[in-house]
Amino acid sequence: MHALVSLHDAVFHQVERAGNWLLPLAARFVFASTLLLYFWNSGLTKLGGGFTGLFSPSIGAYSQIFPKQLEAAGYDVSQFGLFHKLVVLAGTYAEFILPLMIVIGLLTRLAALGMIGFVIVQSLTDIYGHGATDDKTLGALFDRFPDAVILDQRLFWVFLLAVLVVKGAGALSVDALLRHRIEPAMA
Repeated sequence: MHALVSLHDAVFHQVERAGNWLLPLAARFVFASTLLLYFWNSGLTKLGGGFTGLFSPSIGAYSQIFPKQLEAAGYDVSQFGLFHKLVVLAGTYAEFILPLMIVIGLLTRLAALGMIGFVIVQSLTDIYGHGATDDKTLGALFDRFPDAVILDQRLFWVFLLAVLVVKGAGALSVDALLRHRIEPAMA
């Protein structure tokens, strides 16, 4: 029995060591293959036309982020102030910048924290702003149905991002490259 336990410990010690560099890389790959284009396409719907659209969000941006306020304003964006515009621009830029930072592994822990905050705000906006409270969309934890958009899918997103917050970007990342360049200079 002792030999079996020793073999188990030896094998899974190697698995754990491999996991320290493989898990963050796999998490970034899963993020890139499942969520990168989701967020980028969502960001594109918020941009206005042409180059100036980078600084002039579309009405769709306001309807996604401030749905009830836009309806109350009669869908007249000119009634919104600087605060609303800055929130919309920050949210739009975050949908492009934070996912890119995660994929290339640049300031990954901070980017993943930012994305967790983004997903929470996105979910709250869907629930309270858009009224996404039906069982199929909102879902419920421990309900045996794993297909609800908000509580099921986004819980997986947050878990994936939490792995990156805890483990970092891994060995194949800009973070690792910068760390290898900075460490000798600090020594």
